[in-house]
Amino acid sequence: MPVATARRSSTPSRIDRTDKRDALLRAAIDTFAARGFFNAQVADVARAAGVAAGTVYLYFRSKDDLLVSLFERTMREAIAEGHAALDGVSDPRERLTRIARLHLERLGRDRDLAIVFQVELRQSTKFMERFSSTYLRDYLGLIRETIAAGQQTRVFRSEINPTIAAKVFFGALDEMATNWILSKRRYSLVSEVDAVVDLFVGGVGMPAPTSRTKA
Repeated sequence: MPVATARRSSTPSRIDRTDKRDALLRAAIDTFAARGFFNAQVADVARAAGVAAGTVYLYFRSKDDLLVSLFERTMREAIAEGHAALDGVSDPRERLTRIARLHLERLGRDRDLAIVFQVELRQSTKFMERFSSTYLRDYLGLIRETIAAGQQTRVFRSEINPTIAAKVFFGALDEMATNWILSKRRYSLVSEVDAVVDLFVGGVGMPAPTSRTKA
């Protein structure tokens, strides 16, 4: 009986710990967006979460660890959502559209998260090098696989490097998100999806004229 009781009571404890960790990450996002990562203190995050400053260190080693953790959690969710959204979808253009919609929806519904990702994360070469070699690489892989598949089915040009193309597509989404943050005009970020995909797939140049063979 004591063993069974211990098992029942351990589940809420794990849930409570996860909830507290998520609450601290949410507070970190809001604090870093409002004050800037380098100006913010761990005590500011604790205050926003409504806990004592020492509580933060029960879940995270430092302010840097908070930033790394919120990046990793967001990217894990983005990659998982991407795989789910692309499951069973073979059309390359539709796959790109779904990737773009998920990307811009995620940032468009959470302005503070967008500020942290588009501004605060970019201010440290150390962070950018670390992030580029882990989850960001896997995220770009989703786009690259879509472009490579489109090349195999002759939807996309075969001579294009799919890795470069994936970076260009990500760069377009990235710039749209940054511009949305900085713009004084208020608009729906996800409304830009079709324009980005159309421009990427179609390009900006007119098709080269075909020469007619003389009879």
